Parts: sequence; C-alpha cells; structure tokens
Amino acid sequence: MPEAGTAAPDFTLPRDGGASVTLSSFRPGKVVLYFYPKDDTPGCTLEAQDFTARAAEFAAAGTTVIGVSKDSVKAHDKFCKKHGLSVILASDENGQTCEDYGVWAEKSMYGKTYMGVTRATFLIDGNGTIARVWPKVSVKGHADEVLAAAQAL
Repeated sequence: MPEAGTAAPDFTLPRDGGASVTLSSFRPGKVVLYFYPKDDTPGCTLEAQDFTARAAEFAAAGTTVIGVSKDSVKAHDKFCKKHGLSVILASDENGQTCEDYGVWAEKSMYGKTYMGVTRATFLIDGNGTIARVWPKVSVKGHADEVLAAAQAL
C-alpha cells in the first residue's frame, strides 16, 4: 500500500455514466480516493451515502471524491440511481488500480479465505502526492474524518 509522502499511482478508469476518470486530471485540486468491496452492500452503501451527503463541503475544500471497486459501470449506474449518489464511482474490473494501491488482498469470512478489495482511503494533494492514508476503514464517522483532513490540507 502506498504511504503518505509518495506519488499517487495515476489511472484512467471507466466511471458511472459511461465516461472515464483520470486521477491526474484533477490537479491542482485534491482528491479523496476511496476503495470499497462491493456496490449495494450495507457498509459500502453507507460509505457512499456519507461521502455524497458531504459533497458540497468537499467541493468547497477543493476536493473531488472518487470511489473505486471492481464492480462494472452498469452496476455503478444502478447503485448511484438506487441511492441518489453523486460521488464519482470508477470501475476497476481488471483490478490493476486496486493492486497499485495495495487494496487487493486476502480476506476471510466464515472460515474461508478469498481475494477481495479491502476498504481504504487515500487523500491526494494538488501535486499528486498522497497526503494521508486510512487503511482498513471503519465506515461510521469516516467521511467526517476525511473531510476534516481535506479541509486542513
């Protein structure tokens, strides 16, 4: 997983709505890049709703929020429509960006191990440098903590 003070790996991924999103295109603005396991699951839905609810505050802080999972663009579109989400959702179906950010890892549930996306967030400054990392995110209160960090940057 890339650490604070290192360059954020750049990417171009398809996004909800059918366009694409390139990380470096947001410079000199800041970016909150959050990785989540799966569209329309309880924790992931709450996280996306919390970031959406604070969208105006992130924008006022010069910060764009991008969520990334391995779900398809079609799944992202359905997820956004169902829950009224306004954050950008990028589709990393081949998993390269997840690997670049070190969030594709072995997980376990009910005694079985499998590979999946671990929930993590990166705050990237206007120069493309990772300013802060939140590994193994707990959803409750997370968007508020990230917003405070973005406002202070």
